[in-house]
Amino acid sequence: MPFYHPGMITWPSVTPSERAAAWARSGAMWLTGHRTGPPLVPVGEAASQAARLTAHVERAGAEGGLCLRVDGGRILAERAALTGGTRQGRVSVGGSCRLLPTADGWAAVSCARPDDPELWSALIGHALDERFPQRLAAWLAEHTMAEMEERATLLGLAAGAVREGDGAVPSVPRPGRPRSVRGMLVVDFSALWAGPLCAHLLGLAGADVVKVEVPSRPDGARFGNRTFYDLLHAGHRAVALDPAERAGREALHALVRAADVVVEASRPRALARFGLDARAEVERGCTWVSITAHGRSADRVGFGDDVAASAGLLARDEQGEPVFCGDAVADPLTGLTAAALAMSEPEGGGGVLWEVAMADVVAATVHGHPSSTAHAVRSGDGWTVDTGGESVPVKRPAPRMPTDAAAAPGEDTGAVLRRLGIIVP
Repeated sequence: MPFYHPGMITWPSVTPSERAAAWARSGAMWLTGHRTGPPLVPVGEAASQAARLTAHVERAGAEGGLCLRVDGGRILAERAALTGGTRQGRVSVGGSCRLLPTADGWAAVSCARPDDPELWSALIGHALDERFPQRLAAWLAEHTMAEMEERATLLGLAAGAVREGDGAVPSVPRPGRPRSVRGMLVVDFSALWAGPLCAHLLGLAGADVVKVEVPSRPDGARFGNRTFYDLLHAGHRAVALDPAERAGREALHALVRAADVVVEASRPRALARFGLDARAEVERGCTWVSITAHGRSADRVGFGDDVAASAGLLARDEQGEPVFCGDAVADPLTGLTAAALAMSEPEGGGGVLWEVAMADVVAATVHGHPSSTAHAVRSGDGWTVDTGGESVPVKRPAPRMPTDAAAAPGEDTGAVLRRLGIIVP
């Protein structure tokens, strides 16, 4: 059990064997490697970190009189357990990201949004046609990682050069003394996975979670696997407000002013357009959790697979080439981190702005850790990993199931505003 004291948490050291065992037990290792080959042990200690973070969440729940049981390793892989995804080597489990060679290394490139094929076609200078995948691969092979990253950033594409354990040690905030969030109002502006997972865990710990969406742009995850969406949002109230309209903007501001915790995953300028000021809310005592791909000051987008791979969270196959680790592991690992921070007593009391960059969260788990020498071997219809004295079965991903259906967009708008005394003209 970690040792806690105000403002700091010290994690116990983890041996290479323990890291390999944690990966085997997580479900994420089952998703790592080539489809026809064995599961591979990823680099680093993300699975061990997930267990530490959920221990913190459980401790925070206990502070509020709740007995929580959360399995961090299972959370890393549960989306794939619901979608039926499996390991695909240099193609992500979800299929929207690929690892491709460049002139001087490797790049992780995502093509997940409807406009992405057109943007990638503009980047390589070829019209979009049936030869697009081959032309993109050929362009990357003739250009450096830095050239790719510069152009992708300019076009707002989610892509990154694969850099494994180099550079400075990333700075990631650490949880402090666990605190109860029972009865706190959490306003969740986030979408997809990392932010909603943070809000979900806060809800499990007793917080009152209100999910806020813009009517014209509901959470894109609503159109994905319904069971997974319900898992993360069941029990949360759904509010739809249009900040382009005066009444909607006023209601939005009033809702934020009433919040104990705000969770968002937007670049600061997007929030500024809505008239929201994180630092002003922190001054009044709010806990503000800001989740980004590469940091609040970086004008870059990113998704779980490309962020994890570019930060070095990968495995290596028999040829020494990179393969994806799990299913978009940067998302659930960041969501767990954000939840643990939100469930920490701010040093000195008052408000706090937690800046949680997905790339830094991942890089911190791989920095200084060489690739594992452990490997999986067949055991019946499954696999085991010899960690040097212990044979650990490689777990298949196993999902938790939702307790109820999630609310429809805006279903609770009137009730939430009335309860908080917010009058909309």
